[in-house]
Amino acid sequence: MTNVTEVLLPTSASEAAALFGDGADVTVIAGGTIVMPTLAGGRAQPRKALVLTHAGLGGVTREGRTTTIGATTSVGDLVGFVDPLGSCAANIADREIRAQATVGGNLRAGAGADAPRGDLQGALLALDAVARSSGADGEVTEPLETFLNARSRLLLDVSFEDPAAGAFAAIEYPHTHAYTVLAVSGCRAQDGTIRLAATGLAGHGARLRSAEVHAGDPIAAGLAALDDVAFADDAVASSWYRTKTLPVLVHRVLAGLEEAT
Repeated sequence: MTNVTEVLLPTSASEAAALFGDGADVTVIAGGTIVMPTLAGGRAQPRKALVLTHAGLGGVTREGRTTTIGATTSVGDLVGFVDPLGSCAANIADREIRAQATVGGNLRAGAGADAPRGDLQGALLALDAVARSSGADGEVTEPLETFLNARSRLLLDVSFEDPAAGAFAAIEYPHTHAYTVLAVSGCRAQDGTIRLAATGLAGHGARLRSAEVHAGDPIAAGLAALDDVAFADDAVASSWYRTKTLPVLVHRVLAGLEEAT
């Protein structure tokens, strides 16, 4: 971090939010699995580094059917959670990266230059999670989908209610070196509502609302899902390949939710 002129070390969530402010010229560092290689390679030159190691933003709490996950909770801590979140977390990178990477960093990850990032976005979108964050307008709690489109906000935590059932499916090949080519997450809520989301797209994860409309017909749902997404060519797969495999993954997830009935 030789180009950083100021290192900020908050010791509480409120202090972290105050130091973040409107996010101008601030680079947030938690697990560092994305940020540190970027800084080391000279691809970013932040003026301020907000280090969240001791900000008290980690951990998982439960209240009734609601689970709240702190932003600096490691991805590895989510392995074994309710699906699709648990299976999604287990599918991310390798054990060492999962132990270091944080939920907040994964959710704030934009599209990578060579491969998709932000795997947890799909699972938490399917879970209809809400995000609590801080920015220029203070603290806000909003749907995760809205948060993912925000330009500069500090994630504090995410919360969701237990689903009645969950399922996760991903395309994996040895040559992808633990990157997810494409993944689909699905949930059946307590009221029976089906929610689907995908990652491995051009940009962040997205709900598959057109597919949800056809959830009773997996083949139709798989084809409809193509209307909800855009793909890019990268080092792990082509957009053409993802177009062909998305319907397959949607079918698998819907079958998994049906089996859990």
